[in-house]
Amino acid sequence: MTETIAPEAPVADPEAVVPSDPARVMLHMPVDIRSMSLAVLAMLASIFVLHWAKEVFIPVMLSVLFSYALSPVVNWMEFRRVPRWLGAAVLMVTIGASIGSTAYLLSNEAAQLVNALPAAAQKFRQAVKAKGGKSEGALETVQKAASQIEQAAQESGGGTITSRGAMRVVVESSRFNIKDYLWSGTMGLLALIGQSTVVVFLTYFLMLSGDTFRRKLIKLAGPTLSRKKITLQALNEITVQIQRYLQVQLLTSALVGVLTGLAFFAIGLENAAVWGIAAAVLNLVPYIGSLATAAAAVLVGFLQFGSLNMALVVGGASLFIHTLIGNLLTPWLTSRAARMSPVAVFVGLLAWGWLWGVWGLLLGIPILMMIKSVCDRVDDLKPIGEFLGS
Repeated sequence: MTETIAPEAPVADPEAVVPSDPARVMLHMPVDIRSMSLAVLAMLASIFVLHWAKEVFIPVMLSVLFSYALSPVVNWMEFRRVPRWLGAAVLMVTIGASIGSTAYLLSNEAAQLVNALPAAAQKFRQAVKAKGGKSEGALETVQKAASQIEQAAQESGGGTITSRGAMRVVVESSRFNIKDYLWSGTMGLLALIGQSTVVVFLTYFLMLSGDTFRRKLIKLAGPTLSRKKITLQALNEITVQIQRYLQVQLLTSALVGVLTGLAFFAIGLENAAVWGIAAAVLNLVPYIGSLATAAAAVLVGFLQFGSLNMALVVGGASLFIHTLIGNLLTPWLTSRAARMSPVAVFVGLLAWGWLWGVWGLLLGIPILMMIKSVCDRVDDLKPIGEFLGS
């Protein structure tokens, strides 16, 4: 029996099989659509809750921030064998008395300053129009043309009946009701007083508790020693970074207030002390505070000196001080204290400002510090911490 052997298939040339272009290396990253969808929904729900319950979250975050700032003083008093409840009470009463006495001493000057702002704004607007001459600007020309076109359209409309026979409806604005104005103002003042009271008491209780919440968080972290150690490291880092950030803000704000008061006193602007305190307080609000101080200083300077050049000198001095400290000293000190990316800080301030307004600008950076400290120690959240880092 003969065995039939099939002919072998021709072997292809290896060089002919390999394509001329090198193969591209593909990076396969598994993406769980369900987990990503749940994360997006959770983020949107968190944003909604933060915006909806901001009347609750803002006092709580302010109290936490104040407790971080004042706890070292209470700890020092406790080390000197002063009971913690007594030390916290004395500190809160001292701060309240200092703020109240300062406001009382400067109340007359502050009232004069606030009352002068409307007149200064009107006088400044008239001076700008007079300096511009009788020639109309582009905006005024467009407004005048628009009003003429509107008047011509009304005349061609045939009174109250348009060309299509439709009746024109004129909506008259409601008259000013002083009762509604007083009621809304009173309710706003009562809400501010209520929130301030909540912040004061919550700050006192947080300082009184000491390390109670820290020990509870460490206990809830887990039974293993490694989890407790990681939680303790995160809490310590949050405490150190927030305290350093507050020290930087207080130092730079005090420096801005002193330099602004001295500069305005040298220029000859009235109520220089009030301007210094206002500049120090508004410096705590990023980006907006310096512009508000400069704009108000320009108006009051023009009202006092009656010259646009002197008003610009006053506003330029204010902007120069804020720019010098805000663009040179503050970023350097903040970067050493926070170790965060300036881009991430700016975007975070925009987001928190959109959520909580001015309070969001004040609390945005400390909240980002807390988020970064937590994300740096959780494996699944480390990309967020890396994004926020410098």
